[in-house]
Order: sequence, then C-alpha cells, then structure tokens
Amino acid sequence: MASAIFLVYTLFLGEDDIFTIIRHRHKLEQLETSKAEIESQLFETRSILDKLDNRSEVERFAREKKYFKKDNEDIFVIFYD
Repeated sequence: MASAIFLVYTLFLGEDDIFTIIRHRHKLEQLETSKAEIESQLFETRSILDKLDNRSEVERFAREKKYFKKDNEDIFVIFYD
C-alpha cells in the first residue's frame, strides 16, 4: 500500500512528475533543433565574412545581395514567383 502511494505521488503529484519531465524533454528537443539551425547560420555567416577580406568580394557582395549600385547605372531586380 505504501509503495503504491509513493509511486502515485512520484509519477503524478510530485514536483518532478511525469508530465513535467515530458514537457522538459519536448522543450529540449525544440532547443536542440533551434541550436542546429543557428549553428548552420553561424557557419554560413563566418564563411561570408572570410570571403569579404578582399575588396572585390566586398563590392560583389554589396551588388548581388544588397543591391548597391554605382552612381551612373540603374539596377533592375527581377523576382520569379
């Protein structure tokens, strides 16, 4: 009888009950997924920064990604749906 009460208290009524453990594991999985995405973005950003050591690469990046232009030219951006 005492072991049954202890088991019920431990699984359902205690501070670290089964529902809290399940919520924490779900949250941990979400955080690990988020961490993996952020690490891949960090790797991509670092590789871009390594490429931008050269002045010509800075100009190419500015023109392609940020749509910068020279004073005497026009830029047309075409988006495909």
